[in-house]
Amino acid sequence: MSRRAPFVPDGVPVLSRGRHRTPRKGACFMEMASFLAGERWSDHPSCTHPVLATLARCVNDMLDDTSRQRIGTMIPEVVGLNPHDDRVAAALVLSASRAALPVAAEERQNIMALAIINAEGILAERDGREPGQLSNTSRAALTRAPAAERWARIHLARTGFNSAALRPANASKIVALAVDGVARACIDDPEERLVQMLRDGIDVVTAFAPLAPVHQAPARQPAGSDGPADRQPLDATLEVRPQADRLSR
Repeated sequence: MSRRAPFVPDGVPVLSRGRHRTPRKGACFMEMASFLAGERWSDHPSCTHPVLATLARCVNDMLDDTSRQRIGTMIPEVVGLNPHDDRVAAALVLSASRAALPVAAEERQNIMALAIINAEGILAERDGREPGQLSNTSRAALTRAPAAERWARIHLARTGFNSAALRPANASKIVALAVDGVARACIDDPEERLVQMLRDGIDVVTAFAPLAPVHQAPARQPAGSDGPADRQPLDATLEVRPQADRLSR
């Protein structure tokens, strides 16, 4: 049995940008994840790896209103996706930075190139591989920005690999910069790339997640029933679309 099943509620929200105090005000990607996990309503639920949650929040906020609805069916996949493996943050930085490097503005490319080489080195060290070896995907990304790679290698020659840069808090900052770099890039398909960044990020973290029973969303608390004091039922005041309509997009 796989760790998660692609369960989607009968009604899914029309996702919107930013944080919402209650479901009646709307919902972003991670707020809906908190609801499905049975947690207190929040865009920082504990059910999802913090760096992946940052990626999801940033992509949610950078997408336009139409494209944002495409990521709704991914929400159940992040519920319970919080593996305790110190390589996850580095792997997410690597995935996001590789996506941003070829298209980001020049001043942002240096940071992305540095993040790629640093993350590759740290992951190689943790996995017992030669630190100087790059994956084919990273090599292809760096080839698109030779000046940024040169700058990054000079910097690392002076400072060495920095594992502290890939702790969750710092990794989240790099991931946020990567999403912003793609969103602001002068390209024809930023929305497609942002959706793919989130898809790839979820897949990256899933690779580190142990198999576990399929997640089932908690039963919805009817209005007026006993439940967490600060949690409100997701009721008809939150705009929803039928599942069939969402899946056909």
